[in-house]
Amino acid sequence: MISQPLRAFVATFVLALCGSAAVPATANARTVYDGAWSVLIITNAGPCDRAYRYGVHIADGIVTYDGAGGLISMQGRVTPKGAVRVIVQAGSQWADGSGRLTKNARTGAWKGQGMSGTCTGTWQAERRS
Repeated sequence: MISQPLRAFVATFVLALCGSAAVPATANARTVYDGAWSVLIITNAGPCDRAYRYGVHIADGIVTYDGAGGLISMQGRVTPKGAVRVIVQAGSQWADGSGRLTKNARTGAWKGQGMSGTCTGTWQAERRS
């Protein structure tokens, strides 16, 4: 079972993904991806819970978690072409996700390390109304 901090961490990371290893801290301008999103995280392998759903917000291409996350460090962004990458860390636990967005939906993959071991899976996101 995944710990609560990693669960929140995984949820946050899954949304902000881009193709390079480094995630820039700022974005240049508003993007068509800005707004509220609902993200479904699915575990395909490992001791993590099977699925989670979380809210994420994108502003100026930067992804942030809608929940309380005082112990969670998250960096993520969406490029103008829709490539997304998010890295989330909570203590020694971490998750790294990447994928591609369209204007109203997105998909991608994630991997992470929690207290119970390594997990991998996919994620799906849709714009909230």
